[in-house]
Amino acid sequence: MDTASSGKSSPLHVRTPLIPSNALSSACSQQVLLKLENTQPSGSFKIRGIGHYIQKSIGKGCDHVVSSSGGNAGMAAAYSSKILGVPATIVIPKSTPSVMISKLEEEKANVIVHGEVWDMAHKKAEALAEDEKCCLVHPYDHPDIWEGHSTIVDEILEQSPERPAAIVTSVGGGGLLCGILKGLHRLGASDIPVVIMETEGAHCLRAALDAGKPVSIGDITSIAKTLGALCVTQGVFSLKEGIQLSSNVISDKQAVEACISFADHHRMLVEPSCGAALAAGYSGVIHGLIDSNFIKKKGPIVFVVCGGNIVSLDNIVSWKKQFNIN
Repeated sequence: MDTASSGKSSPLHVRTPLIPSNALSSACSQQVLLKLENTQPSGSFKIRGIGHYIQKSIGKGCDHVVSSSGGNAGMAAAYSSKILGVPATIVIPKSTPSVMISKLEEEKANVIVHGEVWDMAHKKAEALAEDEKCCLVHPYDHPDIWEGHSTIVDEILEQSPERPAAIVTSVGGGGLLCGILKGLHRLGASDIPVVIMETEGAHCLRAALDAGKPVSIGDITSIAKTLGALCVTQGVFSLKEGIQLSSNVISDKQAVEACISFADHHRMLVEPSCGAALAAGYSGVIHGLIDSNFIKKKGPIVFVVCGGNIVSLDNIVSWKKQFNIN
């Protein structure tokens, strides 16, 4: 039986905790629950979809995994490949922090540095994956990846004491959002609204919604580099019908402030890409959505803590100085 469509956990991802947050509940004046995807073995939610995709690909004859991400998707591909016993080649752009090379190599991946930006690295990965026995792992754009990500909704509905009033998530290229939308449709929960958070300079979903179709934002200028997709997947437009979405764009400073507050309140470090979702609570976005009646129910608001591998205490200190945060 297919693990994602049945709602059962894949052997590669774990069932993550759904815990209450007193601080965010107070900030939102409504109960907040945190879905802790930062506790996944690869460090982020990406293992759900990418692990599922690689498992299905191996079942079809894949014997070598190729990925084009030096971030959370690359870590998920490298971890999955190691566990499943197939070699992995991860192509990363020159902009990838050196610490990620070490992390990828710890997962036994072969790391190739190519190009200035992800698009160039991805073209190299596409060339390497031309062998029919190679499987090319896109960071977010494939229905099997969305299917794997959709298991997060199964867990949220099983773990939440009441039906959630809303689900809050960060959005980069749209893989996690597609998974959430797919899960809500599959489980008959399309009445649960989704609050979407992006940072200025990595706002490809807002640009797409404004244009009525996926469009390129041209360049990534946000500090939230793991939200750094120039264009959102078309899958969002295929899956969003019948589900209420609230698209919100915040500043880098607000995302970083949320990371710092979250570290203080929950003793966990997350990237600004994850901080974007948390900022919905800390910066007052949720209050506005309650006041406008977008969030209509008094059930818990679930924040997806998507995780992240490119964060350290040194990063937090540096960001505080960069944005003059006390």
